[in-house]
Amino acid sequence: MFKTYETELAGRKLTIETGKIAELANGSVVVRYGDTVVMVNVTATKEPKEGIDFFPLSVDYEEKLYAVGKIPGGFNKREGKPADKAILTSRAIDRPLRPLFPKDFRNDTCVVATVLSVEPDNSPEVCAMIGASAALSISDIPFGGPTAAVNVGYVDDKIIINPTLEQREKSRLNLTVAGTLEKITMIEAGADEIPNETMLEAIKQAHVEIKKICNFISDIKAEIGKPKFEYKSFATDPEVYAEVKENFEERMYQDVQATDKTVRDANMEKIAEDITNYFVEKYGEEEAEEKATAIADSIHDLEKACVRKMILEEHKRPDGRKIDEIRPLTCEVGVLPRVHGSAIFTRGQTQVMSVVTLGMKSEEQILDGLDEETSKRYMHQYNFPPYSVGEARTSRGPGRREVGHGALAEKALVPVIPSEDEFPYAIRVVSEVLSSNGSTSQASICGSTLALMDAGVPIKKPVAGISTGLVTDKNDPSKYIMLTDIQGIEDFFGDMDFKVGGTKDGITAIQVDIKIDGLTYDIIKEAFERTKVARDYILDNVMLPVISKPREDISKYAPKIMTTIISVDKIKDVIGPSGKMINKIIEATGVKIDIEDDGKVFVYGEDTKNCEKAMDMILDVAKVIEVGNIYTGTVTRIMPFGAFIDLGGGNEGLLHISKISSRRVEKVEDVLNVGDEVTVKVSEIDEQGRINLNMKDLEASAN
Repeated sequence: MFKTYETELAGRKLTIETGKIAELANGSVVVRYGDTVVMVNVTATKEPKEGIDFFPLSVDYEEKLYAVGKIPGGFNKREGKPADKAILTSRAIDRPLRPLFPKDFRNDTCVVATVLSVEPDNSPEVCAMIGASAALSISDIPFGGPTAAVNVGYVDDKIIINPTLEQREKSRLNLTVAGTLEKITMIEAGADEIPNETMLEAIKQAHVEIKKICNFISDIKAEIGKPKFEYKSFATDPEVYAEVKENFEERMYQDVQATDKTVRDANMEKIAEDITNYFVEKYGEEEAEEKATAIADSIHDLEKACVRKMILEEHKRPDGRKIDEIRPLTCEVGVLPRVHGSAIFTRGQTQVMSVVTLGMKSEEQILDGLDEETSKRYMHQYNFPPYSVGEARTSRGPGRREVGHGALAEKALVPVIPSEDEFPYAIRVVSEVLSSNGSTSQASICGSTLALMDAGVPIKKPVAGISTGLVTDKNDPSKYIMLTDIQGIEDFFGDMDFKVGGTKDGITAIQVDIKIDGLTYDIIKEAFERTKVARDYILDNVMLPVISKPREDISKYAPKIMTTIISVDKIKDVIGPSGKMINKIIEATGVKIDIEDDGKVFVYGEDTKNCEKAMDMILDVAKVIEVGNIYTGTVTRIMPFGAFIDLGGGNEGLLHISKISSRRVEKVEDVLNVGDEVTVKVSEIDEQGRINLNMKDLEASAN
C-alpha cells in the first residue's frame, strides 16, 4: 500500500514514500527533500553466506547523471564505475549502519541508493543516509536502528544545518554527522581550522535534528514495519570457547603482548596451531574438523578478550605503551632525487612515503558527477600494497578503502594549500604505504605535509594527523579507556578509530569508524582533546625540526611557471586560426601554455629564459592599444603621406608625415626606412578602429 510521510528538516519539507515501487525488495523508500529525490532499496538473502567470519554488507550509492540533466561522456554514453565522490558516500552510508546489525548475522545484505533528481540546495547524500535507515527499519531484515544524518556548515561564525549551495560556498566546515536517538554513530568532516569547541557544538546541534528524524522513522516503522525474519546465528560456540579459554588464556595473554607485530603474529600462528592440535588429540581429527570454525572463532574471541582485558583493567597496551603514549616517530625529506618533493614518515611499524608532483593547470582532475564542482587542482591519492602487511598477492588497484583514506588526507591538507594566484600549479600527492601497523591514513597526512614543504609548495601551515581508539566495558558502557595512536591490533579489537587531522590552530579533517552502538559527547570531547595534544607534539618535536617551512625554490626538475592576464577579446588572437599562433610560440620556445576563458595565461617550461621569451611573444600578440600609451613598433610600409607601423599583436597604425617630427619633413624616406624600430604615441583610435600615431609629441617632451 502506497504511503507518504512528511516532516521538516532544517526548515525544509522532507518526505518518505513507500509501497509504490520496487515491491520485491525487502524494503524500499523514496526520499524527497525539495527537488532532490533518492530511491533506496534494501535486500538480504534468506540463507547465510557460508565460510566467512564477517557480516557481508554492501552499500552502493549510484549517481545517475540524468539527475542533473547531463548525458554521460565516453563512447557508451552511460555511467561507468562509480566516481570517488560516490564511493565516499557509500562508505558514509555504511559506517553508521554496520554496527547496528546483529553481531552473529551472516546473510548477504545489500543497500542500493539511487539518485534520481538533484536540487543543489538539498544534499542527495543526506537523503541517501536517511533513506537507507528508513528502508532497513521497515524491512524484515534484522536491524537495530533507526539512524539519521545531517550535514553541517559554519558560515559567518554560525552553525548551519543542511546548508544551501550558497551557504556551502562560504562555509568553513563540511561536516556530516550520523546518529541514533542516544549517540553519535559517524562523523566525517573537512574543515578550515575549526577549534575543538566549535566542532563539538556543531555535532551537538546536528544531533538535535538527527533525533527528530530518528523519531520520524520510528513512527513509520511502528505503522508499517515488517516483522524481522529469523536467521541462523553464527555466534561462537560457548562450549568450545570455554575449553579454549580454560586451557590457553594465560598463554594467550602473554603471547599477545609482544611489542613487535611480526613476533606477535608468529605467536598467534603458533598458539592457533597448538589449540587445533589440542582438539585433534582430544577428540580425533574428524570431530576436530567439524569444530574447525568454532575453534577459529574461539581463538579470535580469546585474543580479543585478552587484549581488551589488558587495556581496560590494567591500562596496559600490547606493545607496553601508556594509554596516551605515541609510538616512536621519525621522518625525513628529499628521499627521492628527481621527483619534485618527497618524504617518509614512520610511526612505530607504520611507514608511509609521500611524493609530490607539480604540473600544469590543465592537468588538474576533471570531475564528472552530480556536484557543481567540475575540477580540482589538488589531488591526493593513497596506495596500500599487499607487501605493506607482509602478504604475498598481486595488487588489484585502489579499492574503496584506498579512495577513502586518500580523500581523508586530501581534506586535511586542502585548507592549507595556496591559492591558484599564489601558486598556479596543479598538485598531486601520492602516499605509498610501505609498512602498516595502524593509522596509515594519519601517517600519510604527516608525510604529505613534509613532502609538500620539500617541494617548495608554500602551504599556509603544517598539518599533522593522529587517531585515538576506545575500549569499552561490555557490562558498563560508561566505563571505557581511550588510547592515543592506536596500532593495528588495537584498531582490530577496539571499538573506535577516531581520526583527526589539523594544524596547531584547528581541525581540518575528521573520520570516525566505530563498532559499538555510538559515542557520547564526553567521548567525542576527550578524543578532540587527545588528538590536539598529540598533533602539537608531532609538529613541534618531529616534523618541524626536520623541515620548518617550505623550501624557497621548487625543484629544478619541476616545471617553471609564469602567469599573466590578457584581454578576453585577445584570446582568439593568441591562439590564432586553427591554433596557428599558439603553436608557433610553443615551437619557438619549447614551453607549454594554458589559457583560461577569463584571460588567465599560464606558461610552463623547464627553462626560465624560454618561459620569458614565450611570455613576451604572448604579450606582444595580446597587446591592447590604448590612446595616450607609448609603444615600440616596426616600420612596415612607407607611403607619400606617412608610414605604417606594426605595433604587435596584429595592430598597425599610421604615422602621418606631419606627425613624424617638429621639423618639416619633405619625404618620409628622409627620416624612416622599412624595418626601422620606432617609439610612437597613440594619438587617436577612430570609430573604424584605425590607429593614428605621433612621434612629434615625444620629441617635444624629450626636449
